[in-house]
Amino acid sequence: MRTVGLIIPLTLGLLAAPPVADGQPPAKVPRIGFLLPGPIATRAHLWGAFREGLRELGYVEGRNIAFEIRSPDRESERLANLAAELVRLNVDVIVTGAPPAPQAAKNATSTIPIVFAAGIDPVAEGLVASLARPGGNITGLSSIAPEVVGKELELLKETAPKVSRVAVLWNPANVTNAPQLREAEGAARALGVELRSLEARSSTEIDAAFAAMARQRARGLLVLRDPVLFSQRTQIAALAAKNRLPAVFGLREHAEAGGLMSYGASLPDQYRRAATYVDKILKGAKPADLPVEQPTRFELVINLKTAKALGLTFPQSVLIRADQVIP
Repeated sequence: MRTVGLIIPLTLGLLAAPPVADGQPPAKVPRIGFLLPGPIATRAHLWGAFREGLRELGYVEGRNIAFEIRSPDRESERLANLAAELVRLNVDVIVTGAPPAPQAAKNATSTIPIVFAAGIDPVAEGLVASLARPGGNITGLSSIAPEVVGKELELLKETAPKVSRVAVLWNPANVTNAPQLREAEGAARALGVELRSLEARSSTEIDAAFAAMARQRARGLLVLRDPVLFSQRTQIAALAAKNRLPAVFGLREHAEAGGLMSYGASLPDQYRRAATYVDKILKGAKPADLPVEQPTRFELVINLKTAKALGLTFPQSVLIRADQVIP
């Protein structure tokens, strides 16, 4: 197994197949290409969840499965080149993370099966014809339902009822962020909350966005799902704490990094589930015939330490719904 971009020590993925009886050709070891939207260092637990899912299905690295990992040094950079490299290697299946990685893989091949582990809106993104019948060579798992962003805003308002002006941090370079923003705007109107839209495509722009939040006197923060913002989750949590902003996120990793709370589907669970798609494809199933799986369970994670630092107390109505409480 080789990585491109950020290199970290990993178990070798392409080893010799076990010995076979004389006169019989060695069994072909399928190779899985893994295309991440950003640095693997910030997503190692997701890669681990996918490997664990394959192990549970009987795949042992170096015996009956091998991997080729490709990840850019920074979000989205060189994704097209990395996807093309996996195609040249003629891997058996390409597994991708969040957008724009699935688009890069789809643009690179119309024949190699592709499984996305964290699609946002695969139909709107043009990845599949429909959720029930994807068509083409790509399928996978969607990580968000349309109403989830509105629910996040509701939870923030329930936890910090005095908050009336909320900043929304989003990445305009991510095609999936605009629909999320529209959902947030609809929820804000219903809750009587004023939204302030602030864009960020990089770490530097995140700093600038928080400076703008201070000038605009935002009193709360909603962070949309995006690979750049995911990679910079520690930076965002620190800036939210510095500016004393209660913040809500769509992914538990943000709460684990110090954010106040998160509500959404579990990314590790989805990457583990992606292994079942790979297994079916290796056994002969066609991506066109495998429906896109939508999340059915959403987890609420709250961070008590962050709440205490902000002078907040989670209401009992929120506490009793929490799937995980970070002390």
